[in-house]
Amino acid sequence: MGKILIVGSGGREHALVRALRRGARPLELLAAPGNPGIAADARLLEIAPDDVEGLAQAAAAEHVDLVVVGPEAPLVAGLVDLLSERGIAAFGPNAAAARLEGSKQFAKEAMAGAGVPTAAWTRARTVAEGLAAIQSYPAVLKADGLAAGKGVVIAADEAEARAALEAFLVEHRFGTETVVVEEHLLGEELSMLALCDGERAIPMAPARDYKRIFDGDHGLNTGGMGSYSPVAGVDEARAAELVAQIHQPIVDLMRERGTPFHGVLYAGLMLTADGPRVIEFNVRFGDPETQALLPRLRSDLLEALLASTRPGGLAGRTLEWSPQWAVSVVLASAGYPESSSSGDVITGLERLGDDVEVTHAATALRDGRLVTAGGRVLGITALGDDPEAARAAAYAAAEMVEFPGRQLRRDIAGHAGANSR
Repeated sequence: MGKILIVGSGGREHALVRALRRGARPLELLAAPGNPGIAADARLLEIAPDDVEGLAQAAAAEHVDLVVVGPEAPLVAGLVDLLSERGIAAFGPNAAAARLEGSKQFAKEAMAGAGVPTAAWTRARTVAEGLAAIQSYPAVLKADGLAAGKGVVIAADEAEARAALEAFLVEHRFGTETVVVEEHLLGEELSMLALCDGERAIPMAPARDYKRIFDGDHGLNTGGMGSYSPVAGVDEARAAELVAQIHQPIVDLMRERGTPFHGVLYAGLMLTADGPRVIEFNVRFGDPETQALLPRLRSDLLEALLASTRPGGLAGRTLEWSPQWAVSVVLASAGYPESSSSGDVITGLERLGDDVEVTHAATALRDGRLVTAGGRVLGITALGDDPEAARAAAYAAAEMVEFPGRQLRRDIAGHAGANSR
């Protein structure tokens, strides 16, 4: 039996725990800090994800065989480096490679060095520089550092651009001193994840997520309000082409620099009329894409994660996927994403069947009752033989779950099957 520690407390980590449980070998799973949903499948450790030293000490004391790091912050903070120094295997990039997500500017410069297509961009450190850099509207403004998916503003005009630049550079809302100003790309978005072993990248299944809070992609950016997989028009051959064009050059560049990339490299792409363009890189499993991807995974997740930690470990490997579609709908609390409501009682989960996977993202127990504890509260994922069936099952289940001020988008995967036949 292996002992695995999963770092994190969100829906992504819950999906990872569930997928590890479905694997071939019996496992002892730990989660730090986890949540009430994860507690059904793993023993919880009261250690915050940003407590790098505490996590390393716990991994050593528990004699874990592998640490799987879910969130980006501990990766950027060097958790994998510390674990490596202490002889503990970890899934995820070291701090130098994690800069691909930790700094938008670093990622842009890496794309330029690797010849990876992306939107035209420039750097700004003052409001005046930012406004001067904008050639046309709408324009995309990104806080340089980590912002939990909320540090991006698509400004429709100068007033919105000025407000965003002041929030980023004057109010330091996300602790950044630099903003990346990008051209606004048009096309279909695609989430393309690849497992990397420092030398090669192998594709996962394609997915699509929904960043804005309201239907029709209106309202503020969020961490993600839902996702689905597969994606019409992106078959296995096309996914391999995208990874060869986008991910592999970055893996090659990082290896050449002496900072090989191990883990998941997530490329948020815009499929434009001129070909794919990278919107952003993330250095971990996406959230909520993971909730739609992993229920479709037929390969053993643990074997793939372990292979990714070893140089050349993915040689000759491919991942197998169910032909079924998965649709995942996020239930968010009142006020999200500008704020969140905590302590609201959640009801209805007991009504859901085993054919639906519920992932806890921001929940807590209070006086024996399950309550909200943040912005994105739950994920409801269903499988189906076509996108319409998966979507209907996911929304039917979502309607059974209630809490005051519950928010959800009604258009997740609404056009997913348009080109699937």
